[in-house]
Formats: sequence, C-alpha cells, structure tokens
Amino acid sequence: MSSVREEFGSLVFDDRIMKATLSKKVYDSLKKTIDQGQSLDINVANAVASAMKDWAVSKGATHYTHWFQPLTGITAEKHDSFISPSPDGGVIMEFSGKELIKGEPDASSFPSGGIRATFEARGYTAWDPTSYAFIKGKTLCIPTAFCSYGGEALDKKTPLLRSMQAINKQALRILRLFGNDTVKCVKTSVGPEQEYFLIDKQMYEKRPDLKFTGRTLFGARPPKGQEMDDHYFGVIKPRVLEYMEDLNVELWKLGILAKTEHNEVAPAQHELAPIYTTTNIATDHNQLTMEIMQKVASKHGLVCLLHEKPFDGVNGSGKHNNWSISTDEGTNLLSPGETPYENAQFLLFLCAVIKAVDDYQDLLRISVATAGNDHRLGANEAPPAVVSIFLGDELNGILEAIEKDEAYSGVEKTQIKLGVHVLPKFNRDTTDRNRTSPFAFTGNKFEFRMLGSSNSIACTNMMLNSAVAESLKTFADELEGAKDFDKALHDLIQRTIKEHKRIIFNGNGYDDSWIKEAVEERGLLNYKTTADCMPHILDKKNVDMLTSHKVFSEVELKSRCEIMLENYVKTVTIEANTMSSMTKTAIAPAIVSYTTDLAKSIKEKTSVCDTLLCTYEKEALTKLSCLTDCISIKLKELDDAIIALTPIESTEDKAYHIRDTVLPRMGELRALCDEAESITAKEYWPFPSYADLLFGVK
Repeated sequence: MSSVREEFGSLVFDDRIMKATLSKKVYDSLKKTIDQGQSLDINVANAVASAMKDWAVSKGATHYTHWFQPLTGITAEKHDSFISPSPDGGVIMEFSGKELIKGEPDASSFPSGGIRATFEARGYTAWDPTSYAFIKGKTLCIPTAFCSYGGEALDKKTPLLRSMQAINKQALRILRLFGNDTVKCVKTSVGPEQEYFLIDKQMYEKRPDLKFTGRTLFGARPPKGQEMDDHYFGVIKPRVLEYMEDLNVELWKLGILAKTEHNEVAPAQHELAPIYTTTNIATDHNQLTMEIMQKVASKHGLVCLLHEKPFDGVNGSGKHNNWSISTDEGTNLLSPGETPYENAQFLLFLCAVIKAVDDYQDLLRISVATAGNDHRLGANEAPPAVVSIFLGDELNGILEAIEKDEAYSGVEKTQIKLGVHVLPKFNRDTTDRNRTSPFAFTGNKFEFRMLGSSNSIACTNMMLNSAVAESLKTFADELEGAKDFDKALHDLIQRTIKEHKRIIFNGNGYDDSWIKEAVEERGLLNYKTTADCMPHILDKKNVDMLTSHKVFSEVELKSRCEIMLENYVKTVTIEANTMSSMTKTAIAPAIVSYTTDLAKSIKEKTSVCDTLLCTYEKEALTKLSCLTDCISIKLKELDDAIIALTPIESTEDKAYHIRDTVLPRMGELRALCDEAESITAKEYWPFPSYADLLFGVK
C-alpha cells in the first residue's frame, strides 16, 4: 500500500504541494479564496503561477493549458509551452499570474446557441482556484471557466459554481436561524457511479455504427443475454481486471478517489464508483475519468463505450449521482441529529429537497436529456422518465406522522439470523433500497439515477443545487419574520409535506400502473424524449428561479435550449445517415449475395435430382427476398425523412420531426435488418454480431 500512498495525487498541484511550495502568506490568502470565496490578489496569482510552473516542470511538463468544459459535452484544451526567448538566443521557462488567471481561446467554433456569431471569435477562460491543477502527459492542466466576450457563460463549470454559491447563501440563512453562527460555508458533495461497456477493439473497428455514433444501430439478439443474472458482481475476467488495475493507477495519480469496481448486469458491462468530494471537483474528476477510461482501454486492445444504450435488448449504462449537502465543520445536513433541534434542522433540509424536486421536476428531467439517454429512461434497467422520490418506510412514516400531528412509534429493529452459528448476527436496516426510483434517499444522501453514462454531472447538479436553494430561500424568508420560530417551523414542515407528498413514491417505478397513477392522479410530468422536455427550460417559472439566483441569465438559458435541441437533431441525423449507409453498402448486398447463392444451390441440387425439395433453401430464399423488398421500402422512407429535415427552419420543429418521423423510420428499418441477420449465414453478414461484441472479451 505504500506505493499507492506515494502515487496518489502525484500529478496534482494539491494542498500538500501548495503548503510546501508557497509562502504562508500566499498560501493563507489562496485558501481564503478557495474556502470562503474571497477575491484573488494578482500578487498571489503570480506567486502561485511560479510555484505551479516549477512543480510541473519538475514532473516533466513542457506545456500548460486552460482546461475547460464547453457545451460540446467533452473537455477542451489548447496547449502553450512554458518557453520564452532569452537574450542569449536560448529559452527560459516562464509562466505568469496573468497567464494563470486568464486565457483567450477562440470562442467562435464552440456551441453558443446564438450568443456568438462565427466572426465574433473572442472568448475567455478564467482560472477556477477551487479545483486543483493537474498534469496530463506533458501538459499542466488548469481547470477554468469559459465565457464569451460579453461575459455570458459558454461552459458547464460557470453555472455550476454559481449554483453552489446560491445554495451556500441560502443554507447559511437557515443555519443562522437554528443558532449556528460558526459555519462559514455550505457545500454540496457528489459521488458519481460510472457504468460502461468494454468490447474488443478489433470488433469495434468493424462496426461503422459504433465508430460514428457510439451505439449499435443494428444487431439481432444473441441466444444468451443477461437472463441468467450471472454477470452482475461475477468474477471479473483477467483482461478486464488488468484494465481496471491500470485504470485505478492512472486515476489515483490524478487524485481521483476511485473506490469500487465490479461487473454490472449486462454482459461486457462494468461499473466504477469514487468516494464523494465537492461537487465542482467531482464534476472535473468525472470528466477526467471518462477520458482516461477510454485511453486506458485502447492500451489493452479494448474500447470503452459510454453511450447510454449501446446494445438493444440488454441494460444500458447510467451514472448515479449521489448528492449531499454539508457544512465546512463536517456536518452532513441530510443526516438526522441527536437533539430535537438537530432533527428539526434535518427535516427542514429534507423538506427543502422534496419541495425542490416537486417544483422543478421538469428541470431535473431536462438536466439528463440527450438523444442517447432517451433510449434508456423508462426501460426496465433505468428509472422511468417520471421523476419521483423514494424515502423508505421509516422516513415516510415520520413525515406521515408530522402531517397528521401524530406521535411516531418508530420501526422496530429486526435482527438478521442466518441459521449458521459461525456467521455473525446483525440488525436489518429500517429501510430497504429501491433501484427503480429516480431520486432515492439512501441514509444521508440522495441518489439521482436518471443520468446517462456519458452525461456531464454538472448539468444535473446545477439544477438540483438551484432548485434546493430556491426552497431554502422560501423557507428562510418565512421563518426570519416569524414571532414564534418553533411554531412557524412546525407549521412550515407540516405544510410542505402536505403540498408536495405527491412526489413521494416508495413502490415499483417500473410498473405501468405507477406511470398512469403518476400522470393521471398525481399530476406529475412524463417527458419521454429530449424534444418533449427541453423547450420547458424556458418556462417562466424556470427562467425566474434560475435568473433570480444568478445561475443563468435569460440569454444563457435560451442559448442552452437551442444547443441541446441542436445536439439532439445532429446526433440522430448522424445515426440515421449511418444506418442508411450501412444498409445500402453492406447489409443489402450481403443479403443479396446470400440469396443468390441460395438460388444457385437450389438450381444445382434440383438439376442433379429433380425430386429434391430443398425446403430449407427455398424457405430462407423466400423469406429473405421478402425482407429485401421491405428493407428497400423502409430505407427510402428513412432517406426521405432525413431529406425532409433540410427545409425546416426552427430547431425545435426539427427536433419534433426527429422524434415523430426519423426515429420511427429507423426503428422499422432496424427490425427488418435484424430479422434478416438472424436468417443469413454468418459468413455473409458484414458486421460482428451481438454475440461477438458482448462475449468477445475473455
């Protein structure tokens, strides 16, 4: 373990390095900026830049980059070397505070949703001192925010930091009401569980759909899938284990607290989970994790698939966002306390979350909306598209007792006895887990399970932070003016439970009857696709809330709506074009080749003996010939649907055309081609099968 301790964080300019390389005055000033949000002094920035450069160079770095998260869904970086010319014709290694604080990447080629025109190129990156710099390869990476020339956020980090500032402000107001005057800040923490698939690289290279879209657009189901439940937590295959071991080392070097690894439910599917950390840092770490997962996979002759639904018929991949809120004194505000006041405080924060999720269920759905995740939400391995909260029997019983002004008798603790003397006895938890719930309370945190595996967790957490900040603000406004605080607190908690209990559901989220109850009886929202939900980000209540907490401006919200709908349209259009191309150039010719050989076989056999029936060949030939005709018809319908996109001017209308016309045509074409694959001889089929892909890694 000594080597792990030595390696961990070895490529991070973290608190240990800052203490060792900065003067006490500079270090104390920087810590106030990081912990308390105080302004950064340029002299401090110069000292930090010099120490950061010296440390990076000692680690072999030759360049630096402002590492940022534009609205492309991935990270971006532009490398500049440390070298500057010296008078003697050589070079010196320089890096100033100005270069640390600000960069000027070209902003015209990143998505802006109309904020920037093509000819308006100037944009700025600004150092985020709350997230540690790190070394990747030979480059010092400095986490930064990214904004336009006019100051509008063009990234995911800036609104996330604003949302953390908003929830900190409102949570402190609540804590002051409970007499806590020593807490300086409140931060949210996240631990994102990352699911992914590993497939053989040689197989991947033979699948244009995987290469262009990240998911299979065709593929007949194999004889075996996940029916036996034998992959989940099963023995990890040697090749996969070697990959996981190398991945852990690379993540640990970057200070990423990778903790848990195991096989997931679907064949070839796995999961990695980190230890919790501050939301901003967790977001940076998760972006790095996804990048490194794919790089390490390549070294092992593997490909890491992060698409939400890379294979039809087996589980897709999600990213469970475990969210909590804590003070700088180490108190988790979602943990029940030892005293009545602590428990009242816990219940108030719990009610703030319940109210937030109910009031802004649309924003939470929007925060996970992508073309890829639309294939996953509502399927049996994922939560439905309807947002609800699971609290468990004990907590639900407490809230019901408060609502009715009754005493709560509690849930009796039951000892688990396994009937074997050598095995230990232990108490059963008072609450079970519910894997079907989109938003489940799991003891001292909430697990939001709707995120897709390729999503940035920034989107979800900026919306969650903002919505909870709004609830806390509403509570603080009411309680600060109360004459009798205890009575006002009781009435507020009781009223909140009554008004928002519709969002609480402890049953089976996969049951069709729940979806009917949720929508028809409880009035909850069911936005099944990105096209359905995304325009609602501009609903007045959402704009008012997000702008009031200064998380977004109205211009920024409009740009994000446009960008997300554009991404949806472009993603599916690429998929449709890929599907059309694969059908025309590979699948249809393969079927024709096989049917031609079948016809020749029938002719040759009957020429030898005219009494031969050739039943198998004739039935296959008839079936495939019929399928070929149907494929031709559906292919033309898909091509026509793609062409019909061109004259549509509105991005929103294009999204509806994708939802209503393009995707159904794709589904129809796929069904025919998959049926043809199940009949065509394997040596004729042009692509590796599902069996090859899902069971090809030994």
